[in-house]
Amino acid sequence: MTDTPPAAARDAIDEDAAWAAFAARDRSSDGRFVVAVKTTGIYCRPSCAARRPRREHVRFLDNPQAARAEGFRACLRCLPDTVARDRQAVAAAIALIEAADAPPSLETLAAQVGYAPHHFHRLFKRATGVTPAAYARARRSARAAQALAAEPSITAALYEAGYAAPSRFYADSDQRLGMAPGQWRRGGEGVSVGWTIAPSPMGPLLVATTDRGIARIAFEEDEQALVRSLPAADIRPADEPRRDQITRIVTATDIPDPQLAEPARRTAFIEAVSRALLGA
Repeated sequence: MTDTPPAAARDAIDEDAAWAAFAARDRSSDGRFVVAVKTTGIYCRPSCAARRPRREHVRFLDNPQAARAEGFRACLRCLPDTVARDRQAVAAAIALIEAADAPPSLETLAAQVGYAPHHFHRLFKRATGVTPAAYARARRSARAAQALAAEPSITAALYEAGYAAPSRFYADSDQRLGMAPGQWRRGGEGVSVGWTIAPSPMGPLLVATTDRGIARIAFEEDEQALVRSLPAADIRPADEPRRDQITRIVTATDIPDPQLAEPARRTAFIEAVSRALLGA
């Protein structure tokens, strides 16, 4: 094994940042590079739980293939060669959820992507910040809002969104629309909505709430977009305590795996923020 990494690897990897991520066991760095330890001949994920070697004994390489080409062996503790497969499984599960008429069960998703249910549950949550069931509920709620605007009746909208029964739809509407479905269809008639735009690592996030739940939460939107979606509502900036609470929650929410597709990352982040707000 040589101590000098290829020029391409030196150019591609910021070694100070890589070392900081490795020292912090940063899971979001898994798959971006691997950590090769010269004293053991082993390469690991950045998040590997093993004891950290000294800095001078470490090299950073682009991927497992590069590490194996240099003569290193995969760590049997963190299994760095499985990172790509894990990401593909999560992406495949998200595609299945997006395409399903109703939220698929964990067992169905896990079987489709070739993992045991309990293991895939942990894997999915680690990558997205939410469980498969929570991600599916987020997509169903988004479809419900769209269906209420497009379908001829509330009943048609709830079935179009993938709800099996009205009771669940009405229960979700209180929290996920911040109002009754009929009020939503009438543009928020009679509803007071407070809004703020909170900074997040993924960009500014509009959060609009009522005394019943979340009226709207979206990236790259402002007060005018909110007014267009709820033209009959009483819309005003949230008061200072509420703005501070929303900002704290958004700031504290972990970002999903940066290597997931952007629409899925945004859906997962919004769902994680929504659940925190509803639980606050």
